Amino acid sequence: MNKSTVNFCPVPLEQQPIYEYEKLKESWLFDWGILARGQYIRKVAWVAFWSLVLVTPLSMSLFTPAKQPLEFILSNLMGISVLTGLFLSRIYLGWQYIKDRLKSDRIFYEESGWYDGQTWLKPSTMLNRDLLVVNYEIEPILQRLHKTYGLIAAVFALSSLIWLIFG
Repeated sequence: MNKSTVNFCPVPLEQQPIYEYEKLKESWLFDWGILARGQYIRKVAWVAFWSLVLVTPLSMSLFTPAKQPLEFILSNLMGISVLTGLFLSRIYLGWQYIKDRLKSDRIFYEESGWYDGQTWLKPSTMLNRDLLVVNYEIEPILQRLHKTYGLIAAVFALSSLIWLIFG
């Protein structure tokens, strides 16, 4: 077997998981996962701020801030948590999809359209490379998102608990 046979990959470049990974890293929303910690926190805070802008009118229509300040604040916190969590879910799902594609020992691809899909078995060198990318590049991104989800869930749960006790 010559070297060109070993390196042959019938999957079109734009459908290869490693190429999809490189493109995802460069895309506007998904690059948040690879930002420095401070930049990432600022981006999430930016989403939370705009969530507050969207949620406040709804909260004001349900609770008068002067008469029901606790309910108003708690409903805002819960709304921010839900909207920010939904926004981050889009980022998470994109990275999870690429992780699944890279971890798989097979690549599903389309040659010319939806009607002629094929599956190609990755050679072990390609699979090992892809697993390294998953373990050292993608897992830390997903762990960061998990921690952010944990914080969002804690804010939501604490707000709900306070609501039940004092609301």
